[in-house]
Amino acid sequence: MSLRITHLGSGSKGNATLLETEHVRVLVDQGFSGASLERRLKLLNLRPEDVDAILVTHHHGDHGGGALIAQRRWGLCVHANARTADELSLIKELWKPFVSLEAIQLGPDLAVLPVPVPHSGADNVAFIASHQGQRAAFITDLGSWTDELVRYVRGCEHISIEANYDDRLLKGGPYPRSLKDRISGRGGHLSNDQTGAFLAEVVTDATDSITLTHLSDMNNRPHLAESTVLYYLDDRFQGDIRLSLQDGPEFTTFMGDAVEVEKGSEGHATPSLQREGS
Repeated sequence: MSLRITHLGSGSKGNATLLETEHVRVLVDQGFSGASLERRLKLLNLRPEDVDAILVTHHHGDHGGGALIAQRRWGLCVHANARTADELSLIKELWKPFVSLEAIQLGPDLAVLPVPVPHSGADNVAFIASHQGQRAAFITDLGSWTDELVRYVRGCEHISIEANYDDRLLKGGPYPRSLKDRISGRGGHLSNDQTGAFLAEVVTDATDSITLTHLSDMNNRPHLAESTVLYYLDDRFQGDIRLSLQDGPEFTTFMGDAVEVEKGSEGHATPSLQREGS
């Protein structure tokens, strides 16, 4: 079976991504309230109790703020590095520590490698998930990148990466200068141009799908993010590119094959294709 990737929602108000294989279900980040997580999973005919574990990139509230809720309410195990666990006051009995660049085996068919990324005030990591010889990268909240990150992401079959802001919208927007400088700094977030430049370094013929995440409501627009990234990629990428917005889930990506999730008559999301094994 393929690795199924569903962004439950992405943005400054909360982030979580569901990874599913034949044997395991894992969340990358849990930045939602308990009620919001329940609602989003219900759209996929799942409950929080169906999740086997949570991986947290870093402690900022929109990524890890709901991890403790998940521990207390559903007894879920949370994988996080030491600083993140301390900042989130995680329950030690339900915390599994990891260190960067040491693989985490989450099931017989899923392993994840944490790779450090620069983000101010946090010990942040990207995750590279490996499933049956294929790899998917999940990268968020970084203002720049390292040669090490490029090395681990290059050639991944799927890449989810933030495209947080458009330079002109940020510079001309209402934020105070100090906040603009923090967002655009080395430890802030990636602009559309930076995301495009990074992808131009790591995308290869093996890359089948890209999802752009964590778009700013104030400082970005979906069409700007997509068109800017495609400009940098030019003709080197022939796969699917999608955008994950705040009010997900909107679609599921099978490793190398994006499958849309359509909105039902009452505004609920319903998979346009059946999941494998259903």
